[in-house]
Amino acid sequence: MTQKSTPPGERIAKVIARAGRASRREAEKMIEAGRVRVNGQVIDRAALNVTEKDRIEVDGTPLEAPEEPRLWLYHKPAGLVTTTRDEQGRPTIFDDLPEDLPRVMSVGRLDLNSEGLLLLTNDGGIKRKLELPSTGWLRRYRVRVKGRPTDAMLEPLRTGLVVDGQRFQPMVVSIDRQQGANAWLTVGLREGKNREVRRAMADIGLTVNRLIRVSYGPFQLGTLKQGAVEEVRRKILRDQLGLDGPKPDRPTPQRRRKSRLNKR
Repeated sequence: MTQKSTPPGERIAKVIARAGRASRREAEKMIEAGRVRVNGQVIDRAALNVTEKDRIEVDGTPLEAPEEPRLWLYHKPAGLVTTTRDEQGRPTIFDDLPEDLPRVMSVGRLDLNSEGLLLLTNDGGIKRKLELPSTGWLRRYRVRVKGRPTDAMLEPLRTGLVVDGQRFQPMVVSIDRQQGANAWLTVGLREGKNREVRRAMADIGLTVNRLIRVSYGPFQLGTLKQGAVEEVRRKILRDQLGLDGPKPDRPTPQRRRKSRLNKR
């Protein structure tokens, strides 16, 4: 029996994601909706391999060659949602990003009232890699809660909780200081389910009234001002993510100057 050979090229959703037009999942939805053409023909299935010889169009616009993968640190202010569009008309992070920034996607999300470090990338492959639970990178948060927590009170967070039928992995939690009726905590977790910190705190009787993400794996918020964007050096990005280095005829660009976004 003759074994079928794998078609040459890469899956089209992956190619669209690498070009920065959408995440891989979003690209698959675009294909199903008939928004993608290959060599002039509308396609409706993502199980298609394409090569550099194929002409790909998304929403009638030719797909450009993928840019070199890039990553930015963004200090998200509270009051913005992490979506490209919001059905309720609330402002999004994409409304306020610097105009000179290329098309980017967020790595994960921070909810409306949360602030701090949010990673942005132009590469769908990087986005997916950084969001995978198997990456196991620690996300650290500074969390202000109402009340007077004790170590004994926080112990369930360290051993792992089940909230509304959903299991949360053990967190790293420490008390930093008591400040009047509130306390500041440092919380570390390795997955990041929807509103995980707030839901876990509520389960042990604490209300979060401020939440700031200060790091995502090796990437730190540091002194980045609220609303500002700063690009990660290419060498650091390659080293941390195991990416291939630049081609010999493409020198590594210098670090991009900070873009400022504090309009408030």
